[in-house]
Amino acid sequence: MGRWFHRRGWSDILIAAPYLWLILFFLVPFAIVVAMSFATRTPTAPPFGFGGDNPVLSTVGYARLFSDPIYLRAFVTSLVNAAVATALCLAIGYPMALGLTRVSRSWRNLLLMLVILPFWTSFLLRVYAWMGLMGSNSWFNRMLTGWWNAVMPQAYDIPSIPFMFSNFAVVLVMVYTYLPFMILPLYANLERLDPTLDEAAMDLGSRPARVFRDVTLPQSIPGIIAGGLLVFIPAAGELVIPTLVGDAGNPMIGRVISDEFFSARDWPMASSVAVALLILMVGPIMAYSRYQARADRQKE
Repeated sequence: MGRWFHRRGWSDILIAAPYLWLILFFLVPFAIVVAMSFATRTPTAPPFGFGGDNPVLSTVGYARLFSDPIYLRAFVTSLVNAAVATALCLAIGYPMALGLTRVSRSWRNLLLMLVILPFWTSFLLRVYAWMGLMGSNSWFNRMLTGWWNAVMPQAYDIPSIPFMFSNFAVVLVMVYTYLPFMILPLYANLERLDPTLDEAAMDLGSRPARVFRDVTLPQSIPGIIAGGLLVFIPAAGELVIPTLVGDAGNPMIGRVISDEFFSARDWPMASSVAVALLILMVGPIMAYSRYQARADRQKE
């Protein structure tokens, strides 16, 4: 009996550990942020308050969120940049993931190691490396500028290509940074596909392009959705990349939240933006969950 309780006790602890982790490090901080979003900005420390001279529940932050064009523009910029980066990661990552499934096992392990190799280097260091490449005096910029001036008419000569501090630079660095997050789920999905289905389709007279369209692509949709979510969600809330290489006059929402917290010290407003961003990101996750549940029911 004691042994049974001992085993059951360890089993309950192992099951409860992930839920306890989520409660302590997700639900509790999220509840604090939600509470701050209904507070009132004050000059005290911390710079928010409830009750007294302040309303118990203030919706000023949410009202500003939908009326102030700064926040609306930041949301649109974030969603557009994240969507473009996700689409580019898919366009680049899908052929790479498909190619990984078609090479020998020895080459596959080497190529997978190269895919994850950037993670062995500091994220901040990699962003600084791109800043050096895109700088107006870098060898990369000078090479492209020389090529541009040689190809285009003399009237279009430029001293350097203005890569830095633009949405183009933000998307470029995000594609480089998050590309492995697209490749790895796609590879995991494509590796499980039965290659005999492609062979059967080709034996029946289908060309390779049609085999890919009718057989391979539909089966890889779960991997596409998973990779898209892994890229889109962190890219939409990205802070470091837009701060270092982005346009300060057209910031993404992550930088807006940071500025509200640390520069303006308007914690209720920053919390309102953070809550709205989280709700916006929950939508794609819920859509994917419903799609996955429907797919599982169809398999049964």
